[in-house]
Amino acid sequence: MAAKVKWKHWLSVLLTAFVISVNGMFVHRQCNHVHPKDHEVVHGVHTGPAHVIRKRSPDQPLRVLLHYDESVYRLDQEKFALINDTVLPEAVRFWEAALMVRKAEDVIRLNRKCENNDVFYLGNDPRPFCKNACESVTMCGEVPVPEEHLEACHTCNATGQACAEGGPPPGRGIVGADFVFYVSALETARCHRGLTVAYAAHCQQEAALDRPVAGHANLCPGAISTKPQELQVLLSTVKHEMLHALGFSVSLFAFWRDDAGAPLTPRGRLGKPQLNARLQARQWSERVIRGAVRERWGVAGGRVQRHVQLLVTPRVVREVRAHFACDALEGAELEDQGEDGTALTHWEKRLFENEAMTGTHTQNPVYSRLTLALLEDTGWYRANYSLAQPLFWGKGLGCDFAMRSCKDWMESRAARGESPHPFCNKVKRDPLETECTEDRSSVALCNLVEHPDKLPLMYRNFDSIPHVKAGEEAYYGGSVSLADFCPYIQEFTWRSRNVVVRGSHCRFPDNAPQEEKNFALEQYGPDSLCLDHPPRMWEERSCRQVRQWQHWGSGCYRYACHSGRLHLEVANYTYTCYYPRQEVPIRIMAYGWLHQGALLCPPCEELCQEELASKGERCKPASPPPRGVFYPRDELRCAAALAHPPAAAALAAAVALLAALAARAQRLPGVL
Repeated sequence: MAAKVKWKHWLSVLLTAFVISVNGMFVHRQCNHVHPKDHEVVHGVHTGPAHVIRKRSPDQPLRVLLHYDESVYRLDQEKFALINDTVLPEAVRFWEAALMVRKAEDVIRLNRKCENNDVFYLGNDPRPFCKNACESVTMCGEVPVPEEHLEACHTCNATGQACAEGGPPPGRGIVGADFVFYVSALETARCHRGLTVAYAAHCQQEAALDRPVAGHANLCPGAISTKPQELQVLLSTVKHEMLHALGFSVSLFAFWRDDAGAPLTPRGRLGKPQLNARLQARQWSERVIRGAVRERWGVAGGRVQRHVQLLVTPRVVREVRAHFACDALEGAELEDQGEDGTALTHWEKRLFENEAMTGTHTQNPVYSRLTLALLEDTGWYRANYSLAQPLFWGKGLGCDFAMRSCKDWMESRAARGESPHPFCNKVKRDPLETECTEDRSSVALCNLVEHPDKLPLMYRNFDSIPHVKAGEEAYYGGSVSLADFCPYIQEFTWRSRNVVVRGSHCRFPDNAPQEEKNFALEQYGPDSLCLDHPPRMWEERSCRQVRQWQHWGSGCYRYACHSGRLHLEVANYTYTCYYPRQEVPIRIMAYGWLHQGALLCPPCEELCQEELASKGERCKPASPPPRGVFYPRDELRCAAALAHPPAAAALAAAVALLAALAARAQRLPGVL
């Protein structure tokens, strides 16, 4: 009988997998913030006497008014409800809670735009006067500013004489707001460039301190997704675009001020900084952004010079040094790739991967202390740092991480026998080996991929790559170009025939695998996170079959923190962790199969420290499991051996099946 059971085992081994396409697996949306050109911005909006406003502290919560263009009401019912009831209100509430401004007058009237942008400034009068006439319609982005929001038209003749107020009388103004967003939902040409979901910019600035007081935001109707798992990225995108209008923009850097209200950039005779003709924006000083040279930047085959641009305002410098634990760092590096809409107007992706103000959203975007520090350093706001979200990427990794190439970082870690995290060097191959993101929010893969052309020398980060033919390394790099093609662990989507099946973020129940494909007994939901597996495949057994899942390395599971310990939940069982990387064996009957595998325990402090502290507890010291601790161990109970077909024929059939599966797997870009 034992011989028959062994024969039946080998007869029934099946290698099972899920179709995954490597192309398009990693999704990222790049921000193309097109800063307003200098002639498109209207200055001199009166918000109160300048000498009074400058003396005030920014201690009043920011008040934002939303004004909808008629195009917003043309959105379909589901999209309008999402935008009107959730996305815009939540984005506004966040910035209203995060920022405080100097108290201004209760009523603000915006200035009218001048015909042909011909503007006069008279003596110490901060108001703009138009040469001969004002435009009949004053636009803010794609939206016409309502007449009731506008000041009267102030004009002078061609010689700057005979200045007077004319045209329509002043409107009733904008009441009880410090900033007004004019929101549209138009399918513009920019919407079709690079998966754009939304874009925004400011359009008017006040007279006393140059703070932006009006801006526009356009939502691209075709790119608005109502899927629950995409809500957080949509919300973060809208918050991101609003922030460009509030201060993080090439067109605003030159207007930043110190805490006393003095300009950080020298002003000319008309009270404005010098114009940068190439950018069509005012040129900032080195008190705001400064260049630096990294003399020995590691690339494939040697070293080169790398020129970087850094934001060097006081709070930003303090925060970025604390984040990386690097006192030699001159400032926070700005993005140097992309068009004018990406370079300089975002944090460097290589260094601040999932900070929401990098140039592309890839996973779990957060608004960190660094971005709030930037807003304070404009001189216009005070920030509520209690709303800052933790940024784990690069935290405490030192000057080598912050000031050298990712190639240097990976090689120095390898020389010490350490992981290259947060970077990686694994090309996707079969069997699929996943990991967890730094914050354990998602199952993730190394985004190291083959590119169609050789990468520029500056972005060649490998002399050799495991499982890549020597001489072909120049074609390989991370899938995110803004991260200098440095490969890193990134959440992804499962696709079948180029259709998205599910995502890999743990908090969304819709990302859970179907029962018949849930070999590792994962559970996705708001209380789940990513846990590592030991380096071997999970297995399913029935009385007739043994199946192995061609994807291992990590999965999403529920957890709980109590009694000083971390507890993992799998199916209906709970497993207590006693020390970091403890291997917890799993042997559970579910869905008609016996599932066998294991989980690796994270450190209790990583997941439970805050929650336990709120209960007056703390993590207990690591220790071996107490004697007598029993982990659930289900058994597979089978009837007598099956009716016996000819053993030789059956074994031959099994071998042929395995050979066919292996051959097919080699032909596909993903696993079978």
